[in-house]
Amino acid sequence: MSNQKVDCIIIGAGMSGLAAGIRLSMYNKKVLILEKHSISGGLNSYYARGKRKFDVGLHALTNFVSPSDRGKPFNKLMKQLRIPYEEFKLSQQNYSLIQFPEKTLKFTNEINVLTEEISRNFPHEVDGFIRLLEHIRNFDEVNLNNETVMAKVVVGNFIKEKSLVEMIFCPLLIYGSAWENDMDFSQFVIMFKSIFLEGFSRPEGGVRTILDLLLKRLKVNGGELKYRAEVTRIISHNGKIFGVEINHNEIIECDQVLSSMGLPETYGVVSEFEELKKPQTGNLSFCESILVTDKKPRDLGIDATIIFYNNRPEYLYQKPKTLFDTESAVVCFPNNFKYDSFEDDYSEGVLRVTNIANFELWNELKSSEDSYLYREQKENVFLNAQKILKSCGLKSEYNVNFKDIFTPTTIKRYTQHFDGTVYGSTDKSRNGTTPIHGLYICGTDQGFLGIVGSMLSGISMANLHVLQGDLK
Repeated sequence: MSNQKVDCIIIGAGMSGLAAGIRLSMYNKKVLILEKHSISGGLNSYYARGKRKFDVGLHALTNFVSPSDRGKPFNKLMKQLRIPYEEFKLSQQNYSLIQFPEKTLKFTNEINVLTEEISRNFPHEVDGFIRLLEHIRNFDEVNLNNETVMAKVVVGNFIKEKSLVEMIFCPLLIYGSAWENDMDFSQFVIMFKSIFLEGFSRPEGGVRTILDLLLKRLKVNGGELKYRAEVTRIISHNGKIFGVEINHNEIIECDQVLSSMGLPETYGVVSEFEELKKPQTGNLSFCESILVTDKKPRDLGIDATIIFYNNRPEYLYQKPKTLFDTESAVVCFPNNFKYDSFEDDYSEGVLRVTNIANFELWNELKSSEDSYLYREQKENVFLNAQKILKSCGLKSEYNVNFKDIFTPTTIKRYTQHFDGTVYGSTDKSRNGTTPIHGLYICGTDQGFLGIVGSMLSGISMANLHVLQGDLK
């Protein structure tokens, strides 16, 4: 039975949901964000283990810009949310590496570094890369009417050397592609600009800083956020939104719903339109090892911020046939940013190794009666992480003070994403619409990627579908 009515309900207190809530509450919309868990952030959150707090999802914030770059996504985002740039206290990366068996490419937040690396390692391809850069700079990647065109087809018109194509795609794929081994060109451009043309940084305090700033702004604007409120049904009458049911026992009426829970997950709780075509569930999930060490990475011979490690000539960005891919990983060293006013956030070394993983195989292990096998395989993930760290140049003389390993089943439990998928469905709703009037998609399955992309998605969909008249 309904006992409350609001203008708009937002499902999920991740980055896109919080940004949408802030934007709507600025225009005096009565907005309610519903979050199943007791903490916000979704795929980009944090947790505590052994009296230590760890970021989830966030290795680095993309789209780094200075405060004076007013036309760039991050600053446009801060303007729309009315959050001062300085409050993020951003520290740039030292540099990152794309490490393949035969060659390694270094890149920083200055694109000339990558161009020079390509000129040195692939001299016959540098002209093609420069032409690709020009094409990317002139492409309108956020146009909601862009057709889906696979990126490797487009990039192949500029670069012929397959190994260079694989190396360029490696960071972009693993930072946000729902497709295996390729991505839509619009998303490729989003990721290319955010990683190679703008670059990595980290807010002081990590993901908690971002969430705290968003939650503070939401509260100041009068937006409401309700935790432990699982949306068990999205209710529509005659093709139009009526409201939502939470926790199987309370109905809240509304005129519009913005869902950031994912397209398949959203359709999974719609009460009407049984004939809705079910979107494809994404195949990409991950496991991660976090090592807390008695020495910091620089003391162990590493001053790179992120290493995109691949031990094959080809980069296999796909669901592995085994529990996890032992031959590729994102290796992140949160100690290794250019911290200005302090050394870093940590009193110890923090090393993070993220592998592509197979949800079904991990889920079978987790569901079996033999819990020892699950724990044993988690230990294998950790041992493989140590092996990869050594291949990245880390010296072996260190002690692990604490370790934690999570698997795709952990992602499923805390995000409710089907099959523990991280980058959503390959079926995107670029304009955010669904067959139900008043039900819209924001976040990963709308199509903007990364933390900045997620927040831009929440703002864009709020502007486009809820605030059209208010913004005139």
